[in-house]
Amino acid sequence: MSGPRLGFAYNPTNPAAVDLSTRAATWCDGRGLAHWAAPPGEFEALIAELPTTDLLIVLGGDGTFLRAARAVAEIDVPLLGVNLGKIGFLSKVEAADMESILDELLRGAYRIDERMILEGLILRGGSGPAERYIALNDVVVARGSLARVVRLDVAIDGTHLATYVADGLVVASPTGSTGYSFSSGGPIVDPKSRNMVVTPIAAYLSAIRSIVVGPDQVVRCQVVEAHEALVSIDGREDVPVAVGDVVEVRALERPIRLVEPESSLPFWDLLRHKVELLPK
Repeated sequence: MSGPRLGFAYNPTNPAAVDLSTRAATWCDGRGLAHWAAPPGEFEALIAELPTTDLLIVLGGDGTFLRAARAVAEIDVPLLGVNLGKIGFLSKVEAADMESILDELLRGAYRIDERMILEGLILRGGSGPAERYIALNDVVVARGSLARVVRLDVAIDGTHLATYVADGLVVASPTGSTGYSFSSGGPIVDPKSRNMVVTPIAAYLSAIRSIVVGPDQVVRCQVVEAHEALVSIDGREDVPVAVGDVVEVRALERPIRLVEPESSLPFWDLLRHKVELLPK
């Protein structure tokens, strides 16, 4: 990497992230590097800057990272997370190490990991036009705020899988397999694989639990019965849905690219380390 233009997406509600953004600007200025900074929620600002950006660095937790990933899914720029959250499965760098890791990147001491992303389509009444959403972690069809289960018909490539009476259904990417899907009983899969994990949430008397399907398949979920239901995209955007609506989830062909510094922990070591940090 020679004289790159760097972007910094930071969480403006976190004082530590704002301070880190200032540190990042000082580091860039000291090396004569072009740079810019914006909150990841300012989607249009990111879209305007990304075409001339060589690397987008996210300063915050997983929520901040997922918001920034939405823009990177539209304009292909490598992405690196600097963790300021509690767990930070998506971040490869801790805040205290930011400057040393950025020096590594300038020396070319990194590799690129490709991660599969998901496209979610909401079809009102089961037909188009479709409302399109992009997710790095998961697309979730779930009950609303009232504690009443929903009934969901789920099919894989047009073949009926199950009718779930449950709190909902998670369709996760490999990257998202450590999140809601895992907490609902799904497996953790290698984040560089290309599979989707389909996991019901608290399903009532269901013999079919979590399954793993291929990247060329389509997961189709129809809301058959619900008092209130919604579709959650990466936990950052909730879209109300009604009985008869269909949610289709598929893998996109183009992945997003995550920067893996040479000094960062391999995924399975990182997973063990993060799990050790969870409250006992």
